[in-house]
Amino acid sequence: MTSEAPGWQGVSVLRSLVVRFALIAGFIGMSVYFALQTPHFLTRGNLAIIAQASAVLLVVAVPMTVLVIMGLVDLSVGSILAIAAVTVGLLINRGLPWVPAAFVGVVLGAAIGAFNGTLVCHFRLSPIVVTLGMLQLLRGATMYLTEHPPSDFGEGMALLGRGLWLSLPVPVWIAVAVFALGAFFLYVCVAGRHTYAIGTNTQAAFLSGVRTKALPLLAYTATGAAAGLGGVLVAARLDSAPPATVGLGFELQVLTAVLLGGVAFTGGRGTMAGALLGVVFLGVLQNGLVLLDVSSYGQQFSTGVALVLAAALDEIGLRQGRLRSIVRRQA
Repeated sequence: MTSEAPGWQGVSVLRSLVVRFALIAGFIGMSVYFALQTPHFLTRGNLAIIAQASAVLLVVAVPMTVLVIMGLVDLSVGSILAIAAVTVGLLINRGLPWVPAAFVGVVLGAAIGAFNGTLVCHFRLSPIVVTLGMLQLLRGATMYLTEHPPSDFGEGMALLGRGLWLSLPVPVWIAVAVFALGAFFLYVCVAGRHTYAIGTNTQAAFLSGVRTKALPLLAYTATGAAAGLGGVLVAARLDSAPPATVGLGFELQVLTAVLLGGVAFTGGRGTMAGALLGVVFLGVLQNGLVLLDVSSYGQQFSTGVALVLAAALDEIGLRQGRLRSIVRRQA
């Protein structure tokens, strides 16, 4: 062992702590600022609004976290959400009960996700190119379905989107269930541990017997299904599904939340707890800006700053990982 190794290890630990707590410190500081600027921020009603607004983001961020840990990405989730919401709305308006209509929305999302996964995993196409193409294709298909937003979905959808259970909005409970399922998969199931191996070194994982095609395909399917569920929840909350605007830019919000939570875009690193923190951070940021009457342009600017911050934290974490590797080789 070289004499410099302990010093380098100290620097590595320090950087790890900085990366881990930077988002928490930023979140606390931001919350304090909003609380001082507006008396409505910490009210029970506003906190419920933040939770409800963040629910759909968390639903999609959970499987997206698994996908990004594998070193993959799905940039079509906003358009999947949109086409699912519009499809569900049109089916309900044409007489189909809301439960089977919602089921169709989730299945449609899953089918699109499976298609994305097939192109990426079995035909080895670029995940960025494939999902960007699907983003545009699905948005066009959504606009083709109808020019007029379907609306008035009835009491069942109203309960799903705006109802309360044990004093919390129903979408929040759905998001909690999805988060628990994702955490169970990632931390308890053997397949969840394999996702880290795929993201770290796909070839080595394959040689070790990991199913390097089946697991990413499953993750793409789950991400599509979650986006379809998100479309159902958005349509239920709004009691409408405008094809031109629903889900617009949603893919960037999901990716920002995931990266803010410490999930490495290059794969191999990340946690569900971190993704949850990223979702809450974005939810509080957007809510606080609305309360301060910041323009939509200012809100977009702030979200962009958050994405750049996420990229910076990701790079710091990557450099820290390289430093640890150097230290281990020197030891």
